[in-house]
Amino acid sequence: MNPVIILTVFISYSALLFLIAGITGRRSTNDTYFTGNRNSPWYIVAYGMIGASLSGVTFISIPGEVGASGFSYMVLVLGYLLGYAFIAQVLLPVYYGRKLTSIYTYLEQRFGPYTYKTGASFFILSRSIGSSFRVFLVVNVLQIFVFDNWGIPFAVNVALFMGLILLYTFRGGIKTVVWTDTLQTTFMLAAVIVSVTIISRDMEMSLGALINQVHKSDFSRMFFSEINDKRFYLKQFFSGAFIAVVMTGLDQDMMQKNLTCRNLKDAKKNIYLMSWSLVPVNLLFLFLGALLYLYVQKMGITLPQRSDDLFPLIALKHHGAFAGVVFLIGLVAAAYSSADGSLTALTTSFSIDILGLGKNQKLSDRGKVNIRMTVHLCFAVFLTGLVVLFRSISDQSVITKLFTIAGYTYGPLLGLYAFGLFTKRRVVDRYVPVIALFSPVLSYLLSVNSMHWFNGYKFGFELLIFNGLITFLGLLFISENHNSQSGNSELNIN
Repeated sequence: MNPVIILTVFISYSALLFLIAGITGRRSTNDTYFTGNRNSPWYIVAYGMIGASLSGVTFISIPGEVGASGFSYMVLVLGYLLGYAFIAQVLLPVYYGRKLTSIYTYLEQRFGPYTYKTGASFFILSRSIGSSFRVFLVVNVLQIFVFDNWGIPFAVNVALFMGLILLYTFRGGIKTVVWTDTLQTTFMLAAVIVSVTIISRDMEMSLGALINQVHKSDFSRMFFSEINDKRFYLKQFFSGAFIAVVMTGLDQDMMQKNLTCRNLKDAKKNIYLMSWSLVPVNLLFLFLGALLYLYVQKMGITLPQRSDDLFPLIALKHHGAFAGVVFLIGLVAAAYSSADGSLTALTTSFSIDILGLGKNQKLSDRGKVNIRMTVHLCFAVFLTGLVVLFRSISDQSVITKLFTIAGYTYGPLLGLYAFGLFTKRRVVDRYVPVIALFSPVLSYLLSVNSMHWFNGYKFGFELLIFNGLITFLGLLFISENHNSQSGNSELNIN
């Protein structure tokens, strides 16, 4: 596809986002930036969170992964439903009952300042690496198909991309993100639907015939019963439940959007609508993945070395200009969706949790806004540097390991919240950072040695559960029973 067309699509979509930002950012304050004035329609939040949940990793990687794992990812998605129900019925009442802006403030109220700073720091570390990785995946495609043709360095590409995100989220913050997420969801889904339609045309098969073809193929296998297989269906299901809890319920990025709803009732409706919508949406992505593999077989197309390149290759090289444009918009939408909410959430967490901006009574409102804007700018520069660093590493396996390591930080958060919610015990607050650091290290050792230590057993996503359990047991070791009201479990309080 002509690089000029690709760049035009990118600029046009960005201009549309700036239009939305101009509308939502009028007369914005810190409350607008952090909470959206708690006035977002729940159904808008739910629809936008679909795209935020998918991100660039799902958009590019899930279709390609079908070649190796079939439809086993759907079992993980079904597990999400259990996790999202827990978020709606347990976590949301805690967050709304305490009127939290940063969800990690709960850790201070329940345990103390060391635990509070630890939880927030783990989120900042994990979200910074994770968001940079997701942005890298998408921006790297733009670099290959556009900027390399003009000799423009990758660093300039990333700086341009992050600069645009910085500008359109600078004033409106989470209020802007809630509305731009709706665009991003729409175009990501449109890219998949257009690709399915074109494959149906090129293969001269109706949708029903394609569904039947996929069903008869090995690609549609969903349940794997071998317990040592990382795709074992029970591991997948329960891992999905816990992934939903930590990646949404304990993640400031996702929950900050949810907390912009008008009240708890609306927030619960948002979670339930979003979670059930993810089932057909993810099934659609997997269906596309199977079709792409059947398509390359029939058309005699050589498979790319990396499965992540399959969808971009077919959309941009074999499906024509219209499909390429729609794919590019979906790709850009996925990149924006990965970065804009993260930039806002990182700014919120650092400003409130680390700098204590909400508690500082000496600063004027103008002074607080200036600090928030400075933090916002610094994180934009920091994320830009991380994305450029990923490119300089150039070893995809190393980058993937960094992304995996970032995921280990959610285990301690799981353990901290579980201990706070389900026990009445108090911990020695100053020892919590040690427990939180020990847990992911031990989990990593379990992961790399599991096949040797446990008779061929290989950890998959369920490692998150063990990570959280290690933290929970560590907290139990440094705790004592406390029957005062402040020591009651959160479930008894609310």
